[in-house]
Amino acid sequence: LKRGMEDARVGLLRTRLQEYGDLDKAPIDNPNLFDEELENAVKVFQQSAALDVDGIVGAGTLAQLNTSVQSRIDQIRVNMERIRWIFRDIRDNEDFVIVNIAGFETMLVRNHEVVWRTRAQVGRTYRKTPVFRAEMKYAQFNPTWTVPPTILRRDIFPKVKADPSYLASNNMKLIDNKSGNEINPDSIDWENLEVRGFPYQVVQQPGINNALGQVKFIFPNSHFVFLHDTPSKKLFDKNVRTFSSGCIRIEDPFTFAELLLDDPQWNQETIQKTLDSGQIKTVYLNTPIPVLVLYWTVEPTGKDGPKFLPDIYERDGAILKALNEPFEFTPPDGLQDWSQDAAE
Repeated sequence: LKRGMEDARVGLLRTRLQEYGDLDKAPIDNPNLFDEELENAVKVFQQSAALDVDGIVGAGTLAQLNTSVQSRIDQIRVNMERIRWIFRDIRDNEDFVIVNIAGFETMLVRNHEVVWRTRAQVGRTYRKTPVFRAEMKYAQFNPTWTVPPTILRRDIFPKVKADPSYLASNNMKLIDNKSGNEINPDSIDWENLEVRGFPYQVVQQPGINNALGQVKFIFPNSHFVFLHDTPSKKLFDKNVRTFSSGCIRIEDPFTFAELLLDDPQWNQETIQKTLDSGQIKTVYLNTPIPVLVLYWTVEPTGKDGPKFLPDIYERDGAILKALNEPFEFTPPDGLQDWSQDAAE
C-alpha cells in the first residue's frame, strides 16, 4: 500500500495507526484514500519500528503493524531485565562506551548523557557479536590486519589456494609463524597445502582498503572483538547492518578517536596527518574507558515513546521464557533455614 491508492485496507491501516497514536483521529472525506497525511504517519511508525522509512506498507511494515500489544509488553519486560544486569556495573560519573548490537549503534556516554553516537555494523547472524564488558586502552592508526584463524580457514585460504595472486591484489603478506619472515606466495605448493596446521599468518598492510580501515580501538578481551573503521562505507546506509565477522565497525571513527584521546595534540588535523603518513601509530588513552557491548531490542526515545528494534540474533525468546517461569528461590549457602515468608 502506498500514497495515491484507494482501498478498503487503507481504511484499516488508518485505524491501526490512529490506535498507535501516529495519526490524527479527525474525520476525513475518504478514509480509504492513501493520502500524504497517512504516508507521513506510516513514516513515523516505520521510524519507531526501526524499519526503512519510505512511507510504503510492504511485508516488513505489515508484520510490525500486526505485532500484538502483548508482544510489545513482553519485549519491554525482556529489556528491563537486561538493564538490571548492567546497572550494578555502571558507577556514578563514569565515562563509558556502549555498543547496542541490535540497534547497530555505538555511543559515548559522559555524566549519564550520550554525548556522541554513530551507526555501526555488527556480526553476521552466524558470526554473532558477543555481549561483554572490557576496558579500552588504546587506538591505533594505520593498523595492519592479521587475519584471525577462523576467517583464514573459512574465507581467505580457499581464495588464496584458488589464486595465489589474491594476496598481492589485497595488499596482504604471508608471514612464517616460526621465523616471522615474509614468504613469497609463489614459493608455496598451494595445491597440496592443507588449512589444518597452516604454518603462516596472513597480514594485510595499512591502507584505506584494509579490512580494519584506518583506525582500530582496542579493549583486550577473550573474544578478539574490537571497534574499527571500515572501507565498506556504503553498508552503513542499510537498515539491518549484520555484515562483520564479530567486530564492530563504526561510521565516524575519527571523531570518536578525537573524543576518546581527549588531548589537544590529537585533533582532526593531526589525525589526518598521521593517516597520510601511512605509518602505524599507537596512542594510549589517558584513562582506560569501559566498553559495554550490549544487546537490547527496545530503546527509550523520550517524548516519542519506545523504539522497537529487530531481535536480529533471536535472543529475546530465551529471556522471556525464563521470566515466565514460576518463581523459585534458592537461599545462599548458610541460609537454607530461611522461612518461605522471609524469602518472599
